[in-house]
Amino acid sequence: MTRFNGVIFDLDGTLLDSMKVWENVDKDFLTRNGAVYTPEVSDTVKRMTVIQSAEYFRTNFCPHLTCDEIISRVEEMVSEQYRCSIPLKKGAADTVKRLYDMGIRLCVATATYNSLAYAALKRLKILDMLEFVLTCQDVNAGKDDPVIFTASAEKLGLDINEVLVVEDSLHCIETAKKAGFYTAAVYDPIAANEWELICSTADAAFMEIGELFKLL
Repeated sequence: MTRFNGVIFDLDGTLLDSMKVWENVDKDFLTRNGAVYTPEVSDTVKRMTVIQSAEYFRTNFCPHLTCDEIISRVEEMVSEQYRCSIPLKKGAADTVKRLYDMGIRLCVATATYNSLAYAALKRLKILDMLEFVLTCQDVNAGKDDPVIFTASAEKLGLDINEVLVVEDSLHCIETAKKAGFYTAAVYDPIAANEWELICSTADAAFMEIGELFKLL
């Protein structure tokens, strides 16, 4: 018998080795539109939904573009990488397969564009082992709001105390933990400067995703 009956996985930085892609996209997008990039931009938008980040870019850097235009341009910039090249993080495929074979119910909760998430997960042969993918667009809230986690648990048909949330970002771990979930952090180099705080905040923290089985 396992400790958890369900797992909610984050996508970028947790299952996918994709965080550097987004940092580069923020920089490239602003450069193409005549704005100056600073690392604080990526730190800000990583907490936002797609719509919120588009509004942030429009208000602060690109008033000549509509939010829909920004969303479309950013999606176009990263779509090929999600469809063709972004890899899983080390151990992610085996971890998902083992959990699936154990009968644990699995899903993804992500701030990433719906189309990109499905394209990558299908290509990497993970999608069929997930019950669903829920995006911040679907719930109209970012991961600073627990609704994406509580809605995921509800869709899994499980109580919060039966579900493990696996994330790489501090603000997401804080949100899920405050909502009552048991949280496990997975290391990603993009968050290296926050790793000590992440470790002290999450219920468990691992350098590689395969170490999750220590919790079961």
